[in-house]
Amino acid sequence: MADLEIRDLHVTAEGKEILKGVDLEVSKGEIHALMGPNGSGKSTLANVIAGHPAYEVTEGAVRYFGDDILEWEPDERARKGIFLAFQYPTVIPGVSMANFLRMAVTNTRNARFEDAAANGGHAEKMTPREFRRLMKEKMALLKMDGSFATRYLNEGFSGGEKKRAEILQMALLEPTMAILDETDSGLDIDALRVVSDGVNALANESMGVLLITHYQRLLNHIKPQFVHIMMNGRIVQEGGPELAHELEAKGYETLRAEVGAEVGATA
Repeated sequence: MADLEIRDLHVTAEGKEILKGVDLEVSKGEIHALMGPNGSGKSTLANVIAGHPAYEVTEGAVRYFGDDILEWEPDERARKGIFLAFQYPTVIPGVSMANFLRMAVTNTRNARFEDAAANGGHAEKMTPREFRRLMKEKMALLKMDGSFATRYLNEGFSGGEKKRAEILQMALLEPTMAILDETDSGLDIDALRVVSDGVNALANESMGVLLITHYQRLLNHIKPQFVHIMMNGRIVQEGGPELAHELEAKGYETLRAEVGAEVGATA
Protein backbone atom coordinates (compact mmCIF):
# COMPACT_ATOMS: atom_id res chain seq x y z
CA MET A 1 0.00 0.00 0.00
CA ALA A 2 1.27 3.46 -0.91
CA ASP A 3 1.73 6.10 1.81
CA LEU A 4 -0.70 8.45 0.04
CA GLU A 5 -3.40 6.53 -1.80
CA ILE A 6 -6.13 8.21 -3.86
CA ARG A 7 -8.88 6.02 -5.23
CA ASP A 8 -11.67 6.94 -7.70
CA LEU A 9 -11.79 10.51 -6.40
CA HIS A 10 -14.72 12.62 -7.58
CA VAL A 11 -14.87 16.27 -6.48
CA THR A 12 -17.26 19.15 -7.13
CA ALA A 13 -17.10 22.88 -6.47
CA GLU A 14 -20.04 25.27 -6.80
CA GLY A 15 -22.09 22.44 -8.29
CA LYS A 16 -19.57 21.61 -11.04
CA GLU A 17 -17.71 18.32 -11.14
CA ILE A 18 -13.98 18.96 -11.43
CA LEU A 19 -12.33 15.64 -10.57
CA LYS A 20 -13.94 12.68 -12.29
CA GLY A 21 -12.34 9.57 -10.88
CA VAL A 22 -8.68 10.20 -10.00
CA ASP A 23 -6.39 7.34 -8.95
CA LEU A 24 -2.90 8.18 -7.69
CA GLU A 25 -0.31 6.71 -5.33
CA VAL A 26 2.73 8.45 -3.80
CA SER A 27 5.11 7.05 -1.17
CA LYS A 28 8.01 8.40 0.86
CA GLY A 29 11.23 8.66 -1.11
CA GLU A 30 9.40 9.16 -4.41
CA ILE A 31 9.07 12.25 -6.61
CA HIS A 32 5.96 12.35 -8.80
CA ALA A 33 5.14 15.01 -11.40
CA LEU A 34 1.49 15.79 -12.15
CA MET A 35 1.20 17.63 -15.47
CA GLY A 36 -1.72 18.98 -17.44
CA PRO A 37 -3.15 22.07 -19.14
CA ASN A 38 -4.89 24.91 -17.31
CA GLY A 39 -8.18 23.86 -15.76
CA SER A 40 -7.49 20.13 -15.83
CA GLY A 41 -7.97 19.72 -12.08
CA LYS A 42 -4.37 19.62 -10.82
CA SER A 43 -4.71 22.39 -8.23
CA THR A 44 -8.11 21.06 -7.17
CA LEU A 45 -6.48 17.73 -6.36
CA ALA A 46 -3.78 19.48 -4.32
CA ASN A 47 -6.36 21.49 -2.37
CA VAL A 48 -8.52 18.45 -1.68
CA ILE A 49 -5.54 16.54 -0.26
CA ALA A 50 -4.74 19.53 1.97
CA GLY A 51 -8.38 19.85 3.11
CA HIS A 52 -9.65 23.02 1.43
CA PRO A 53 -13.31 23.44 2.47
CA ALA A 54 -14.48 24.84 -0.88
CA TYR A 55 -14.38 21.39 -2.49
CA GLU A 56 -16.87 18.57 -1.92
CA VAL A 57 -15.76 14.97 -2.31
CA THR A 58 -18.74 13.08 -3.73
CA GLU A 59 -17.07 9.72 -4.25
CA GLY A 60 -13.79 7.95 -3.63
CA ALA A 61 -11.17 7.91 -0.90
CA VAL A 62 -7.91 9.59 0.13
CA ARG A 63 -5.84 7.46 2.52
CA TYR A 64 -2.66 8.52 4.26
CA PHE A 65 -0.72 5.65 5.81
CA GLY A 66 -3.95 3.67 5.68
CA ASP A 67 -6.12 6.31 7.39
CA ASP A 68 -9.04 7.97 5.59
CA ILE A 69 -8.21 11.68 5.86
CA LEU A 70 -11.31 13.18 4.24
CA GLU A 71 -12.88 13.93 7.63
CA TRP A 72 -9.68 15.47 9.02
CA GLU A 73 -9.45 19.25 9.38
CA PRO A 74 -6.64 20.98 7.44
CA ASP A 75 -4.58 21.57 10.60
CA GLU A 76 -4.76 17.87 11.47
CA ARG A 77 -3.50 16.97 8.01
CA ALA A 78 -0.59 19.39 8.50
CA ARG A 79 0.20 17.91 11.90
CA LYS A 80 0.26 14.45 10.34
CA GLY A 81 2.86 15.60 7.81
CA ILE A 82 0.98 16.82 4.72
CA PHE A 83 2.38 20.08 3.30
CA LEU A 84 1.04 22.21 0.44
CA ALA A 85 3.15 24.93 -1.20
CA PHE A 86 0.66 27.32 -2.77
CA GLN A 87 0.68 28.50 -6.36
CA TYR A 88 -0.11 32.03 -5.12
CA PRO A 89 1.30 32.48 -1.58
CA THR A 90 -0.61 34.87 0.66
CA VAL A 91 0.82 38.25 1.67
CA ILE A 92 0.57 38.93 5.43
CA PRO A 93 1.66 42.54 6.19
CA GLY A 94 2.99 43.18 9.68
CA VAL A 95 3.93 39.54 10.38
CA SER A 96 7.62 38.76 9.96
CA MET A 97 8.78 35.57 8.29
CA ALA A 98 10.47 34.52 11.53
CA ASN A 99 7.35 34.97 13.68
CA PHE A 100 5.11 33.26 11.15
CA LEU A 101 7.47 30.32 10.81
CA ARG A 102 7.95 30.04 14.57
CA MET A 103 4.20 29.79 15.15
CA ALA A 104 3.63 27.36 12.30
CA VAL A 105 6.57 25.12 13.07
CA THR A 106 6.16 25.12 16.86
CA ASN A 107 2.44 24.33 16.70
CA THR A 108 2.79 21.66 14.04
CA ARG A 109 5.85 19.90 15.39
CA ASN A 110 4.69 20.05 19.01
CA ALA A 111 1.39 18.47 17.99
CA ARG A 112 3.29 15.67 16.26
CA PHE A 113 5.38 15.09 19.36
CA GLU A 114 2.22 14.95 21.48
CA ASP A 115 0.76 12.37 19.09
CA ALA A 116 3.97 10.35 19.39
CA ALA A 117 3.84 10.52 23.19
CA ALA A 118 0.21 9.43 23.22
CA ASN A 119 1.23 6.36 21.25
CA GLY A 120 4.04 5.47 23.63
CA GLY A 121 6.86 7.21 21.75
CA HIS A 122 9.41 9.72 23.04
CA ALA A 123 8.29 13.33 22.75
CA GLU A 124 9.99 16.67 23.35
CA LYS A 125 8.41 20.01 22.53
CA MET A 126 10.36 22.51 20.48
CA THR A 127 11.88 25.37 22.47
CA PRO A 128 12.48 28.90 21.09
CA ARG A 129 16.23 28.24 21.13
CA GLU A 130 15.77 25.02 19.17
CA PHE A 131 13.61 26.85 16.61
CA ARG A 132 16.22 29.58 16.09
CA ARG A 133 18.92 26.97 15.61
CA LEU A 134 16.77 25.01 13.15
CA MET A 135 15.80 28.11 11.16
CA LYS A 136 19.44 29.18 10.76
CA GLU A 137 20.37 25.66 9.70
CA LYS A 138 17.63 25.43 7.06
CA MET A 139 18.28 28.93 5.73
CA ALA A 140 21.94 28.06 5.31
CA LEU A 141 20.97 24.85 3.49
CA LEU A 142 18.79 26.86 1.12
CA LYS A 143 21.47 29.58 0.72
CA MET A 144 19.16 32.28 2.10
CA ASP A 145 20.41 35.50 3.68
CA GLY A 146 19.52 35.88 7.36
CA SER A 147 17.78 39.21 6.72
CA PHE A 148 15.06 37.31 4.84
CA ALA A 149 13.59 36.20 8.17
CA THR A 150 12.98 39.79 9.33
CA ARG A 151 10.83 40.78 6.35
CA TYR A 152 7.03 40.73 6.44
CA LEU A 153 5.60 37.53 5.01
CA ASN A 154 5.58 37.81 1.19
CA GLU A 155 5.12 41.63 1.31
CA GLY A 156 7.09 43.12 -1.55
CA PHE A 157 8.55 39.72 -2.38
CA SER A 158 9.39 38.84 -5.95
CA GLY A 159 7.87 35.67 -7.39
CA GLY A 160 11.08 33.82 -6.70
CA GLU A 161 11.26 35.05 -3.09
CA LYS A 162 7.69 33.94 -2.42
CA LYS A 163 8.46 30.46 -3.68
CA ARG A 164 11.69 30.33 -1.67
CA ALA A 165 9.69 31.27 1.42
CA GLU A 166 7.39 28.30 0.73
CA ILE A 167 10.39 25.97 0.40
CA LEU A 168 11.79 27.32 3.70
CA GLN A 169 8.46 26.47 5.36
CA MET A 170 8.73 22.97 3.93
CA ALA A 171 12.28 22.65 5.22
CA LEU A 172 11.26 23.63 8.74
CA LEU A 173 8.04 21.61 8.90
CA GLU A 174 9.78 18.47 7.58
CA PRO A 175 6.61 16.94 6.09
CA THR A 176 6.17 13.33 5.09
CA MET A 177 4.20 14.32 1.97
CA ALA A 178 4.96 17.58 0.16
CA ILE A 179 2.67 18.88 -2.59
CA LEU A 180 4.17 21.71 -4.64
CA ASP A 181 1.48 23.45 -6.68
CA GLU A 182 2.92 25.24 -9.73
CA THR A 183 6.19 26.00 -7.94
CA ASP A 184 7.63 27.19 -11.26
CA SER A 185 4.79 29.66 -11.94
CA GLY A 186 6.07 33.17 -12.60
CA LEU A 187 9.75 32.32 -12.11
CA ASP A 188 12.57 33.34 -14.41
CA ILE A 189 15.27 30.77 -15.09
CA ASP A 190 17.54 31.95 -12.27
CA ALA A 191 14.76 31.88 -9.67
CA LEU A 192 13.63 28.49 -10.96
CA ARG A 193 17.12 27.10 -10.46
CA VAL A 194 17.34 28.46 -6.91
CA VAL A 195 13.94 27.04 -5.93
CA SER A 196 14.69 23.70 -7.59
CA ASP A 197 18.02 23.46 -5.77
CA GLY A 198 16.11 23.98 -2.52
CA VAL A 199 13.68 21.17 -3.28
CA ASN A 200 16.50 18.86 -4.31
CA ALA A 201 18.36 19.63 -1.08
CA LEU A 202 15.32 18.64 0.98
CA ALA A 203 14.09 15.58 -0.93
CA ASN A 204 14.94 12.40 0.95
CA GLU A 205 13.70 8.92 1.82
CA SER A 206 11.46 10.33 4.57
CA MET A 207 9.39 12.54 2.24
CA GLY A 208 7.22 11.96 -0.81
CA VAL A 209 6.91 14.82 -3.31
CA LEU A 210 4.09 15.60 -5.74
CA LEU A 211 5.13 18.31 -8.20
CA ILE A 212 2.29 19.99 -10.07
CA THR A 213 3.31 21.81 -13.23
CA HIS A 214 2.31 22.69 -16.80
CA TYR A 215 5.75 22.47 -18.28
CA GLN A 216 8.66 20.10 -18.56
CA ARG A 217 11.16 22.88 -17.73
CA LEU A 218 10.78 22.36 -13.96
CA LEU A 219 11.58 18.68 -14.48
CA ASN A 220 14.93 19.64 -16.01
CA HIS A 221 15.94 20.63 -12.48
CA ILE A 222 13.89 18.31 -10.25
CA LYS A 223 13.94 14.75 -11.58
CA PRO A 224 10.76 12.74 -10.95
CA GLN A 225 10.63 8.97 -11.07
CA PHE A 226 6.96 9.05 -12.09
CA VAL A 227 4.95 11.35 -14.38
CA HIS A 228 1.14 11.57 -14.51
CA ILE A 229 -0.83 13.61 -17.06
CA MET A 230 -4.25 14.99 -16.13
CA MET A 231 -6.94 16.22 -18.50
CA ASN A 232 -10.51 17.21 -17.70
CA GLY A 233 -10.41 15.84 -14.18
CA ARG A 234 -8.83 12.47 -14.99
CA ILE A 235 -5.32 11.07 -15.14
CA VAL A 236 -5.10 9.95 -18.76
CA GLN A 237 -1.51 8.79 -19.03
CA GLU A 238 1.27 7.66 -16.68
CA GLY A 239 4.90 6.74 -17.11
CA GLY A 240 8.48 7.58 -16.26
CA PRO A 241 10.38 10.84 -16.80
CA GLU A 242 10.49 10.22 -20.54
CA LEU A 243 6.74 10.91 -20.64
CA ALA A 244 7.35 14.57 -19.77
CA HIS A 245 9.78 14.92 -22.69
CA GLU A 246 7.27 13.25 -25.00
CA LEU A 247 4.57 15.66 -23.85
CA GLU A 248 6.87 18.64 -24.40
CA ALA A 249 7.47 17.51 -27.96
CA LYS A 250 3.85 16.71 -28.82
CA GLY A 251 1.87 19.27 -26.83
CA TYR A 252 -1.41 18.77 -25.00
CA GLU A 253 -3.67 18.98 -28.04
CA THR A 254 -1.90 16.08 -29.75
CA LEU A 255 -2.13 14.05 -26.56
CA ARG A 256 -5.83 14.90 -26.26
CA ALA A 257 -6.42 13.46 -29.72
CA GLU A 258 -4.42 10.34 -28.89
CA VAL A 259 -6.15 9.49 -25.60
CA GLY A 260 -9.59 9.95 -27.11
CA ALA A 261 -12.65 12.13 -26.99
CA GLU A 262 -13.55 11.00 -23.47
CA VAL A 263 -11.23 13.61 -21.96
CA GLY A 264 -13.40 16.33 -23.49
CA ALA A 265 -12.60 20.00 -22.95
CA THR A 266 -10.54 21.17 -20.01
CA ALA A 267 -12.52 21.79 -16.85
